[in-house]
Amino acid sequence: MITNTKFGIETGNDYSKFDDDGRIKRTGTLVTTSAHIITAVIGSGVLSLAWAIAQLGWIAGPIALVGFSLITWFTSILLADCNRSEDGKRNYTYMDVVKSNLGGMKIQLCGIAQYSNLIGISIGYSITTSISMVAIKRSNCFHKLGQHVGCHESNNQFIIIFGIIQVLLSQIPNFHKLSVLSLVAAVMSFAYSSIGFALSIAKVAGGGGHVETGLTGIPIGENQSSVDKMWNTCSALGNIAFAYAFSTVLVEIQDTVKSGQSENKVMKKATLIAILISTLFYMLCGLLGYAAFGDKAPGNFLTGFGFYNPFWLVDLANLCIVVHLLGAYQVFCQPIFAFVERWSSKKWAGSNFITKEYSIGMPFCGSFNFSFFRLVWRTTYVIFTTILAMLFPFFNDFVGLLGAASFWPLTVYFPIEMYISKAKIPKFSFTWIWMQILSLICLTISLLAAAGSIRGLIKSLQTFKPFHSVS
Repeated sequence: MITNTKFGIETGNDYSKFDDDGRIKRTGTLVTTSAHIITAVIGSGVLSLAWAIAQLGWIAGPIALVGFSLITWFTSILLADCNRSEDGKRNYTYMDVVKSNLGGMKIQLCGIAQYSNLIGISIGYSITTSISMVAIKRSNCFHKLGQHVGCHESNNQFIIIFGIIQVLLSQIPNFHKLSVLSLVAAVMSFAYSSIGFALSIAKVAGGGGHVETGLTGIPIGENQSSVDKMWNTCSALGNIAFAYAFSTVLVEIQDTVKSGQSENKVMKKATLIAILISTLFYMLCGLLGYAAFGDKAPGNFLTGFGFYNPFWLVDLANLCIVVHLLGAYQVFCQPIFAFVERWSSKKWAGSNFITKEYSIGMPFCGSFNFSFFRLVWRTTYVIFTTILAMLFPFFNDFVGLLGAASFWPLTVYFPIEMYISKAKIPKFSFTWIWMQILSLICLTISLLAAAGSIRGLIKSLQTFKPFHSVS
């Protein structure tokens, strides 16, 4: 909080501990930056890709994955180049970058899009983690009692457990202190993705019964009308868009890169590494998952119990998901925490409750800065997202809606508009025209994906009872 924003000259501290903007020296490297991005990218979105490929088929599915990855990589490069203002000053948040390059009402529109999306992702991760926790318990139940037993469990108690853990983790002061947590989370994402496609390979190689696949995905027929096909295809595009949803925290991640080097160059390398790795894993999980399950691919291919054995490996994969999302939740929440705390510090600068921090010695960890305001505000936020996760536990449609809502404004529109402004690209020039065409295409995809997900949510709500979620 305020301890991290004061200038060294004001606090009387050693200048060697501060960057050129007066903030405590940043320590981010290519490795930690890549880990932050991978933690943000390879999230719960990977689990729905087999289902998404089943809706799109062998042709459109891979094309969609590659297309979204290329667009995300390109616009992330644009966003990285817009990070510093014309006078060379760093921007600390996505809204700061928009303010520096565009200004006007677009700052407020960016804030609404970014923070509503971050809140939605927090809710989505709470849902996903609880589903994986339940899957571990159900897997052991199946092992003991047999697969014919339902072994159904309420998600609510596991959403609450996840919330309690997040209350503790949310006391980590800022993004700069998340490096270890992000590295662990990145390793976990590799682990469960690897287990997922290894199990898919084993299922395909072992025969496991005939599965139906197709060039255009699930066919129109007895089990699916042409209208359902259209809407499910739209929802699948939203799921893939969500799988690449990390632009909301890209600026905050770039702000962790140490000074003395070109932050945008480090960010570009980290983005390329992270997206290449992520797309490889997405291809393996999505395509192999579709090959293993065919048209019956579950919405979450590690908790839909297409895989029953070896049960301990399925349990391990879901445990890795839980550990990963514990860190990923923090990566997406820190911008919200920082925004509220900065605003509160300016609004009530004379309040000790808001601004004062207490240094507490921690065994083997050095000192820890504790704040009563941080404890109260962040705990309230976690409780809020936990309650909403218990109220609306719809995985695929919720993920699709989040992807659709964030993809065009935050991943495409603002990076393109800011780069055009910063590079002073002439209106109606060739570069300006093709960038606007790209933005229009992505807007159309986002609207279709949002429509498909909203329809799915409406259908789910017709038979759903609040706080009675069962897996």
